[in-house]
Amino acid sequence: MQKNELDFILSTMLESQSDVSDLNFTVDKPLQVEASGELIPVECEPPIAKLTPYQTEMVALNLLGGSHKLFMDLLKHGSCDSSYTLEGKARFRINIFAQRGNYSIVLRKLNTEIPTLDQLSMPEIFKTAAREKTGLILVTGATGSGKSTTLAAMLNLINETRSIHVITLEDPVEFVHPQKKATFNQRELGSDFDSFSNGLRAALRQAPKVILVGEMRDRQTVEIALSAAETGHLVLSTLHTIDAGQTINRILGMFEPEEQDQVRVRLADTLRYVISQRLAPRIGGGRHALLEIMGSSLRTRETVVQGESEGKSFYEIMEASETFGWKTFDRACVEAFEQGLISEESAMLYCTKRGVVTRAIDNVKKMRGEAMNDISDLRMRKAAEIGGGPNPPPVPMSISLKLK
Repeated sequence: MQKNELDFILSTMLESQSDVSDLNFTVDKPLQVEASGELIPVECEPPIAKLTPYQTEMVALNLLGGSHKLFMDLLKHGSCDSSYTLEGKARFRINIFAQRGNYSIVLRKLNTEIPTLDQLSMPEIFKTAAREKTGLILVTGATGSGKSTTLAAMLNLINETRSIHVITLEDPVEFVHPQKKATFNQRELGSDFDSFSNGLRAALRQAPKVILVGEMRDRQTVEIALSAAETGHLVLSTLHTIDAGQTINRILGMFEPEEQDQVRVRLADTLRYVISQRLAPRIGGGRHALLEIMGSSLRTRETVVQGESEGKSFYEIMEASETFGWKTFDRACVEAFEQGLISEESAMLYCTKRGVVTRAIDNVKKMRGEAMNDISDLRMRKAAEIGGGPNPPPVPMSISLKLK
């Protein structure tokens, strides 16, 4: 397979749907793209009903581009990460991995245009977060929940408004920031540095004011990031956690039990915002970003240091701080439902506490004059029907005891 043949296949897959996020090559499956969260087969010429092991291996070798390091990573670790540029059309983050003796490939499409916070319809508190001078800002969520896009929009605002040095450590570089008011140096894992911890340690000697760490993967990276935040840097990073509480626990879990008290104090002093994201199906197509936002206050710092307890959970703190722009996923789900952006089913699926969201949605329906549930047509049997007649139904033991 030649490079031009691979580029033709990738172009065909990209153009098959309007909102492609991933390209998938798996043995015994056709070419597939992910659009709006679902895998869709792609037709091409000549048709490929099922990919063979040889075909996926040829695609993998072309994407490796002759890199000895990537090839050795694939053989040694069973997977490797890289990037690929389809000239004039798109850039991709690539993962090639072995499965059952064959190779599979997933290409994540990277947006070439850097979005603004306004284009993403992000709340005003994101602009406040981007103006922070020091500390730690974490954007969390599952893979594909839009963390990198959110961070790119925040860095874009910094680029347009502050004359400072910004260093990014990424795997791979996703959004290429132009040189505007800020000075950007973007480094890629594998080609520019060998690990996030080493790249971050080197960044402290490169006089940045803002450091983006692509992902907090290990204890060493977290420790250096805390040190950077303590010494006057603004550190932005991501974690694969689902909410604010789990984010704090994940960081603490990277340290030994005897070290956690000290880490709690350091984290309480440096943490500025935890922003968690979930992408829910939007009514009419596409996806809508649901946001949970927790900032720093006396209550959050106290809870980070002492741990969550009755009446002092991060959820309750966010609930009580909505006037500051903080919110829980449950509040975000109800707001999106109220605005007609997501369905009730999606709100229930992506929320944290279903009981809370159910009651809130019922109130919304009540205000609209809609039926609040599906049990309005149920009829209660008369007492005579229950207690009388030649063959009365058996009374449960618990009820009979109460009657006595």
